[in-house]
Amino acid sequence: MKNVTFEYEPDHRAVHDMAGDAGYSLASNWFTQFLAQLAVANSITKSQLCVFLYVAGGQQRGTGIAQYTQQEITDGLNKLAERKDGKRITRSTVNRAIKALVGYNWIEQLGNGMIQLNVRLWFHGNSNAQHAVLEQLAVKHDRDPEAFPHGIGPDVHQEELDLDLAFTQHPHYGTGRRTG
Repeated sequence: MKNVTFEYEPDHRAVHDMAGDAGYSLASNWFTQFLAQLAVANSITKSQLCVFLYVAGGQQRGTGIAQYTQQEITDGLNKLAERKDGKRITRSTVNRAIKALVGYNWIEQLGNGMIQLNVRLWFHGNSNAQHAVLEQLAVKHDRDPEAFPHGIGPDVHQEELDLDLAFTQHPHYGTGRRTG
């Protein structure tokens, strides 16, 4: 052997710079916008939103599982409220929120304080780990395309209300000066 050449190029990827020391998760951009739309449209409650975000932020890396009892979720959500003497969430409200989130296919209760997040919506880990969790969920639900983690709700229905406010009944409606 006469000559060995080795070329090295540094990897220009950098680590994420995130606030706090709890790590970070990857969220579906679609779902993040959907959450905001649901909140504005009052299609989910503030409690449901808060419980979901709290649980999503506590999942164990690479599993999609968070380990919280309802009391731990309640205490965690009330942490700032206790210091500020603010409004608090009750355990019964957390219980109702969890039932709704299960119905939306955002989470699944596994028992003993274990909560499986829908890893298609929010996942703490890399894509290989996510695909492994998705495969486990598919097997668990007999590959049913309608079962968790598919069929994401809530279903949002908008209906036009017929209030019988025809302009013929109100001839001066809308003819005044706008002040708002």
